[in-house]
Amino acid sequence: MADALSLIPAAVLRNLADKLYEKRKNAALDIEGIVKQLATAGDHDKITAVINLLTTEFTYSPQANHRKGGLIGLAAATVGLTSEAAQHLEQIVPPVLNSFSDQDSRVRYYACEALYNIAKVVRGDFIIFFNQIFDALCKLSADSDANVQSAAHLLDRLVKDIVTESDQFSIEEFIPLLRERMNVLNPYVRQFLVGWITVLDSVPDIDMLGFLPDFLDGLFNMLSDSSHEIRQQADSALSEFLQEIKNSPSVDYGRMAEILVQRAGSPDEFTRLTAITWINEFVKLGGDQLVPYYADILGAILPCISDKEDKIRVVARETNEELRALKADPAEAFDVGAILSIARRQLSSESEGTRIEALHWMSTLLIKYRNEVLQYLNDIFDTLLKALSDPSDQVVLLVLDVHACIAKDPQHFRQLVVFLMHNFRVDNSLLEKRGALIIRRLCVLLNAERVYRELSTILEGESDLDFASIMVQALNLILLTSSELSEIRYLLKQSLVDPAGKDLYVSLYASWCHSPMAIISLCLLAQAYQHASSVIQSLVEEDVNVKFLVQLDKLIRLLETPIFAYLRLQLLEPGRYPWLFKALYGLLMLLPQQSAAFKILKTRLKAVPSYSFNGEQLKKTSSGNPYHFLQNMSGGSQISEDGDMTLDRGNSLNGINFSARLQQFQQMQHQHRVHLKIQTSKYSSSSKEAQRHEEPKRPQLSEVNVVAPSRSSKRAQGS
Repeated sequence: MADALSLIPAAVLRNLADKLYEKRKNAALDIEGIVKQLATAGDHDKITAVINLLTTEFTYSPQANHRKGGLIGLAAATVGLTSEAAQHLEQIVPPVLNSFSDQDSRVRYYACEALYNIAKVVRGDFIIFFNQIFDALCKLSADSDANVQSAAHLLDRLVKDIVTESDQFSIEEFIPLLRERMNVLNPYVRQFLVGWITVLDSVPDIDMLGFLPDFLDGLFNMLSDSSHEIRQQADSALSEFLQEIKNSPSVDYGRMAEILVQRAGSPDEFTRLTAITWINEFVKLGGDQLVPYYADILGAILPCISDKEDKIRVVARETNEELRALKADPAEAFDVGAILSIARRQLSSESEGTRIEALHWMSTLLIKYRNEVLQYLNDIFDTLLKALSDPSDQVVLLVLDVHACIAKDPQHFRQLVVFLMHNFRVDNSLLEKRGALIIRRLCVLLNAERVYRELSTILEGESDLDFASIMVQALNLILLTSSELSEIRYLLKQSLVDPAGKDLYVSLYASWCHSPMAIISLCLLAQAYQHASSVIQSLVEEDVNVKFLVQLDKLIRLLETPIFAYLRLQLLEPGRYPWLFKALYGLLMLLPQQSAAFKILKTRLKAVPSYSFNGEQLKKTSSGNPYHFLQNMSGGSQISEDGDMTLDRGNSLNGINFSARLQQFQQMQHQHRVHLKIQTSKYSSSSKEAQRHEEPKRPQLSEVNVVAPSRSSKRAQGS
């Protein structure tokens, strides 16, 4: 210290701490001259003493003017040292850097000025302090004082020039610092960081692309900045890197893919679009490197397929198709289970488009990797069953496609039908809203006869009689109306002459016994008119209720459709089909006379021309009116079924034991009647107390209209 004081005149030291800038500047020039003389003499010990004096007595002084003087003095000393300054930088630079955090903005300003002058002198030797300088500049870029910010920007430009021309810069040491700063939200700091990334990327000898995964997430984070300028700068930097990736033979796609997947779910629209665009390029370029990340990428793409922004949807769909077209081997890190899990999870998406693509993925995986997919069947099966209740018909149809693909194996087919029946049982709305769609589609995909046989087998042993009845009615209606089941209907029409038709008829019969109207419909379809008449004659009072009449109404209306055109034409041959007349008249007798169905059927029967009957029948018919035909049916030979006048053969035709079938039907209906009585009894006992406090229940108008005869009809009956 004493050596330094002897080297620098007291007046110079006094002026160095003066409040006036001009006096401090003149003092600095004097120090520059003193240091220059010492450097020429090679007396570096004294130079060190001068620097120590400036540091301890000035830059670390509690007085602001002293600190200002110390900074300008250190810069002057560096200028005086010129080419020999490098060996003293360890003493000179740290106190200047320390002053960047000074509370006095003017001190911070002069620190920038001092370091600028120092850097101009030492140039490349300055690089050893780059990380500390970068950190200090990062903070100063957001300084509250505009003058400090301006000075920092000048210094920043100089440092960038020095770095770009230096061969000593270490990108490996710099990247951790950059990564640490990338999550800062201050807009000035963000501009500073993007500026440095762009500059360093422009240096041919610096491989910024190799370290892109370290700061890629930070750049994407800036895309949602409130400042348009920052968003633009970040987007420009990302675009440049993406172009470099396209031209580079070696890129670490994996680490970056993880970042892109996260950013594809950003709430910011621009960030999502950029991320999905990058993913699109990665899928095209990444090849085998991306195989372990397919599931994560798919998890990012599927939600974007239904994005509200059209551009995002377009890129997402293109990427999805590219990804699905890639060929991958499960033995090479391709995780079928992970992709299935993503697809299953996206089935609960609120967006229809996403759910649809998730199902397309399941179908694709089943086609390409069936054995692997079936290993995870338990994980996806319940979700697929629940998806049958989806509000979108298109989704339901695709779900059925997936189910059908799984059910190609007999054991999985049985499992599908059993679980489907269970879902219908526990969810009435599913059967009501989607039942017809589901059954019809499965019939197309899995063979209608096979589906109906399996359903019938399950329903035959169904313990819930109410459900069995409802389900059979639904299946029967689908059978009678759906174009997809035309082949089954044709086969059933041949039941009396074709063994295959007979086998199907018998197979359905057992479960169809749960519903009288379903059995009658089945018999009419199979042209087993005598048995239909027997079934109608076997009905008792309890069977003919409101539900029965509603079903009968539907059947009468169906008889007027093209499906039953053959039956209506057979009415023109009463001699050949007498049991058809008896069956239809039996149905007519069950209908209330005032109902629309009664009038429809009556009109149809009345439309049969009298010349249709043969001469013998016309003679026996007192008035020629076909309504009297049934009274005059010829005796003698026993008619087993219409169109086959034979002797009595034990009521069996083509191997069908109709007597046994009728007994089977009666037994099942007896079970339903007993079940109904038990249910009614339980309901009555549980509600007895409540009914005491309620008014007597008035009959429903619909019941009155359907069941109760009118006065005019009573008079007609009386007459």
